[in-house]
Amino acid sequence: MESAAVQDAGPDSPAQFTATPATAPAPTPVPPPRGGRAPGPRANRPAQARTGLVVTLVLGGLTALPPLSMDMYLPALPKVSHALHASSATVQLTLTACLAGMALGQLVVGPLSDRWGRRRPLLVGMAVYVLATVVCAFAPTVPLLIGFRLVQGLAGSAGIVISRAVVRDMYDGLAMARFFATLQLISGVAPIIAPAIGGQILRLTDWRGIFVVCAVVGTLLTLLCWRRLLETLPPEQRHGGALTSTFGSMRGLLADRVFTGYVLAGSFAFAALFTYVSASSFVVQDIYGASPQTFGLLFGLNSVGIVGVGQLNGKVLVGRVDMDRVLGFGLAMITLAATALVLLTTGVLGHATLAEVAAALFVLMASMGLVLPTANTRALLRTRRHAGAASALIGTSSFLIGAVLSPLSGVAGDGTAVPMAVTQLGCVLVAVACFVGLCLRGRRTVEGP
Repeated sequence: MESAAVQDAGPDSPAQFTATPATAPAPTPVPPPRGGRAPGPRANRPAQARTGLVVTLVLGGLTALPPLSMDMYLPALPKVSHALHASSATVQLTLTACLAGMALGQLVVGPLSDRWGRRRPLLVGMAVYVLATVVCAFAPTVPLLIGFRLVQGLAGSAGIVISRAVVRDMYDGLAMARFFATLQLISGVAPIIAPAIGGQILRLTDWRGIFVVCAVVGTLLTLLCWRRLLETLPPEQRHGGALTSTFGSMRGLLADRVFTGYVLAGSFAFAALFTYVSASSFVVQDIYGASPQTFGLLFGLNSVGIVGVGQLNGKVLVGRVDMDRVLGFGLAMITLAATALVLLTTGVLGHATLAEVAAALFVLMASMGLVLPTANTRALLRTRRHAGAASALIGTSSFLIGAVLSPLSGVAGDGTAVPMAVTQLGCVLVAVACFVGLCLRGRRTVEGP
């Protein structure tokens, strides 16, 4: 069976090189966003003509919700461990459950959005996310908290996968890469401020208050989606067949080794990032004795690095430097940083200070601003007709691999940062191998020497 990805946008497809928004089909009437109100001229514009500041902020908010849900909670992990009388490894499962839910949810929501449109699955998912977050705020035990963090992740996945699919509906080529850089800036605000906000909330209340804030943010974002985010996938472009045929499009995408290579390279890089997210609170606070507020500031600094480098990529490098060169350089930088982190934490370079470890982590995290958006863009450029399925595979692979590998950072207990560093280095090396072995070699095979 010929790959759906190759059919849609193979290596020689002009879609990879155009810098203009994708051409939209003739507009079709859009149902009114609220009952009883007839659609006006604005509802009948092409999708790209309706993309303004508000829509950009909404899409950025949808991509920011996962880091907000997880990062604002990070300074509270030791307090959750003490309050619910559970080990740090058990409490880390609340992060893993949320991440696993986001992975599995995207695998379902992405194809459903190709069949039913983007708007309906998004609104349902956001509503369930809010309800699950409220339950987490009042969970009396760790098992219940883990269970509803899983539900929270399953529902919140709708915002992640559909926001990428909406961008693919509206843009192509370099324009899509630049829009992803803009989303990186908006969504990057969440991890910058989230741990600091979490630390300040802990001054006023306990860890449960953090979930209350997340529920409020989720409610506001749901209302914005309902009122301002219109449908971007016209009915005539939806896949009306059975769900088995919709999921069959994923098999076609995975048959494209270049698409798979970009997905895996980005996913293992993301696993290195989430290993840091999962373990850094214990490493910085319990091993190096920093306060929750100091941890929040260091975490925010790393997020500034990701956003800043991502903007450098989107505003300066895109269109001037080949995307594969950018991705290769980013992978090289995170490999060097992860190697340095292993040498520091194992004592090969002497007793490591918090400043030295934080510097290595900053380089590693900042380089993600090159790796993650570029890998995602290169993967999505391989297809147009199955944007929801492609987005689901990207998100599911990233979150599932991160959920499986990040707990390895706690296998040696709370007293050492070596497992975190070794896990990150292993993830990065696999990402490099996927990029070189599948992406670069696969493109040479198709395009010739």
